[in-house]
Amino acid sequence: MPPRKRADAVRNEQTLLAAAAEVFVRSGVDAPIREIAAEAGVGMGTIYRHFPTRADLVVAVYRHQVEACAEAGPALLSEEDSPLAALRRWVDLFVDFLVTKHGLANALQSDSSGFESLHAYFLDRLGPVCGELLDAAVQAGEIREGIQPYELMRGIGNLCIGRGDDPRYDPRRLITLLLNGLSAGAGPGDR
Repeated sequence: MPPRKRADAVRNEQTLLAAAAEVFVRSGVDAPIREIAAEAGVGMGTIYRHFPTRADLVVAVYRHQVEACAEAGPALLSEEDSPLAALRRWVDLFVDFLVTKHGLANALQSDSSGFESLHAYFLDRLGPVCGELLDAAVQAGEIREGIQPYELMRGIGNLCIGRGDDPRYDPRRLITLLLNGLSAGAGPGDR
């Protein structure tokens, strides 16, 4: 078994991962390591000590964001005024995660099995959280029944990858329209 990390080392790693996630959302996974170091307030050597390769860093950020997104679901349900408000805030976090995730495939081109296991991890962790948020919103009468977590997550993911280089394309606006279409008052003809 590997030795346990000291609490300060864990905090430092979490700070690096949060900074890298911010930079990846803003500049993509190919952002310079010096930009991540500046965001985290550390030297580049610190990043390389924790994550010897860019792929190591990208995978760690991916896992970090999955965990943050998974932990946010129940917290948002307890904080927000309604389950639908919690779902909307969770979807915002999910979208931020997806922006980073889309660059992952390029960063891991040489290890497709590693990417597949990360994708399974992503679905196993986030599917139940999305389901919990959907169930709470259905029970509150805010959205209609029958919406599957995988379908919603896949739909949001598809909207996120549609942007490409088109500055007129706003995936968040389309996701808002998608969420509005889940309304308990929306009928089959409104889809």
